[in-house]
Order: sequence, then C-alpha cells, then structure tokens
Amino acid sequence: MNRRELREQIFKLLFRVEFNGMEEMPQQCDLFFCEEENGASEKDMAYIRGKYERIADKLGEIDALINEKAKGWSTDRMGKVDLTILRLAVYEIRYDEDVPTGVAINEAVELAKKFGQDGSSGFVNGVLAKFA
Repeated sequence: MNRRELREQIFKLLFRVEFNGMEEMPQQCDLFFCEEENGASEKDMAYIRGKYERIADKLGEIDALINEKAKGWSTDRMGKVDLTILRLAVYEIRYDEDVPTGVAINEAVELAKKFGQDGSSGFVNGVLAKFA
C-alpha cells in the first residue's frame, strides 16, 4: 500500500473509536483486518495498527489541541468523520516527524473530500491551518 492508502486505513480504524469503547478496540482492530476490503500485508497491518495505537494513546491531548484551535467549535459538536480526520492530522502534525505539516493538511483535506460532507474539506482545512 502507498502512504495515502495506509492513511485511509488508519482513518477507518480510528473512526471506530466513535462507536466502541477503548476496551473494545483491540477486538475491533482484529475485526477490521478480517474484513475483505481492509485486507493488507502483515507489514501494512503492523504499520496501521501501530499508528492507530499511538494516536489512541494521545486522544485526550489531541482533542484538547483541537478544542483550543477550533474557535466556536468543540470536539463534542463536530461531525464524527471530521473529528476523526482532524485527530489523525493533528497527530501527524504534532507527533509524527516523518510527515511534513503541509502533507498532513493536504491528506486530511483529501480524506474530508472523500468521506465528509460538502463543507468538510473547508472546515478541516480551516482548523488545521491554525496548526501550521
């Protein structure tokens, strides 16, 4: 898989946090990779799971950063897709030295165009611009 495909898989796995408790997520990870559409090589599965776990460990910090920057919005009011995209991008901007900030923002906007609603890409871009 290329980086964009890996990021999309991480987004899909991270999205499950919105519907499952953190104690259920190890089982959800296993189920995620059993689904045919999420099939990946062992190397890619390890990368996806590892990055998901690093993001999940920092969700409280990431949400606090988002709440600080998103004036007039809180993570409680955001759409689940937009919030998940923001969480992934903020993690990449703040904690992942392998991903340049511009790339993280661009990829987040692309995810928002693909999975979000009509205004999602503009919203995601606006929030993430405050991190740049």
